[in-house]
Amino acid sequence: MDTATPVSVTTEAAHGRLMRLATYASTATAAVLICVKLAAWAATGSMALLSTLIDSVLDLAASVLNLMAVRHALQPADREHRFGHGKAESLAGLGQAAFITGSGGLLLVEAGGRLVRPEQVVHGDWGIAVMVFSIVATAALVSFQRHVIARTKSTAISADSLHYAGDVMINLSVIVSLLLTMNLGWSAADPAFAIAIAGWLLFNAWQIIRGSLDTLMDHELPDSDRARIRDIANSHPMVLDLHDLRTRTSGRQGFIQLHLELPGELSLIQAHGIADEVEGAIQAAFPSFEVIIHEDPSGITEHHHDPA
Repeated sequence: MDTATPVSVTTEAAHGRLMRLATYASTATAAVLICVKLAAWAATGSMALLSTLIDSVLDLAASVLNLMAVRHALQPADREHRFGHGKAESLAGLGQAAFITGSGGLLLVEAGGRLVRPEQVVHGDWGIAVMVFSIVATAALVSFQRHVIARTKSTAISADSLHYAGDVMINLSVIVSLLLTMNLGWSAADPAFAIAIAGWLLFNAWQIIRGSLDTLMDHELPDSDRARIRDIANSHPMVLDLHDLRTRTSGRQGFIQLHLELPGELSLIQAHGIADEVEGAIQAAFPSFEVIIHEDPSGITEHHHDPA
C-alpha cells in the first residue's frame, strides 16, 4: 500500500503570498533604478554606469518573467498536472540566465571598444550618488528576498536574488571606477571595471542555469539528505531495510519515494501503521516534501531500481 502526505495548505498559501510580494518588490526596484541610472549615465557618460543601466533593464525583464512564472507555479495541481506547476520556476530561471548572458555579452563588446578609444567621464559625483542609492535599494531587496527564500525554498526567487546580490557588488565596483577616473585620471579603469562586471554576470548566469537544469532533470537530493532519509527510516525498530529511494524537487515542492522492507508475517494494518510512522518522521525532517512509501515483505526477491 502507498501512503502520501500533502504539504500544509495554510503554509502553501503563506508561501505563495511571500513569493508574489517578492516578485512585485523586484519589479518595482528594477523600474526605479532604471530611471535614476538612465539620468546619471546621460549626465556622466560613464561606461561602468552604462553597464549597470543595461543590467537593470535586463533585471526588469527578468523580474517580469519571474512574476509571471511564479503566478503560474503557484497554481494548484490539476487534472493535467498532477504534480503541480512548480517547474515553471526553473523555466523562468533559464529565461533569466538568457537575459543575463545577453547583457554580459553586450557589455563585453561595448567595454572593449571603450578600452581602445577611451573617453573622459564627467559629473562623476552624480554617478556616485546614484550608485549609493542603488546599493541601498538593492541591498534592501536582497535582504527581503533571502527571507522569502528561507521560508519558501523558491527556485525562481533564488535565481532573482542571485543576480540582485551581484548587483550590489557591481554598484560598488562602479563607485571605485568613477573615483579612479575622477581623481587619478585612469580612463582605462572605467571600461576595465565594466569587463569585470560582464564576467560576474556570465558567472551568475551559469549558476542559475545549473540550478534550473538540476530541477528540470529531476536531479536527486544531495547524498547527505538521502543518507538522512535512510537513517530516519531504518531507525524504526520494525523496519528491516529500504530500497528504491528516489527524490526530486519541483519548485518549492519535493517528492520522496521509497520501499520499506518489513517482516513478512505482519498484517496489512500493521504494515500500514509502520509506514505511517516512518512517513511522519521523514515529513517532519523534510516538511516541504510529499512522502510516498511502499511496503514490501522482507525476503521477496525483486528487481531494485535504486542505483545507490
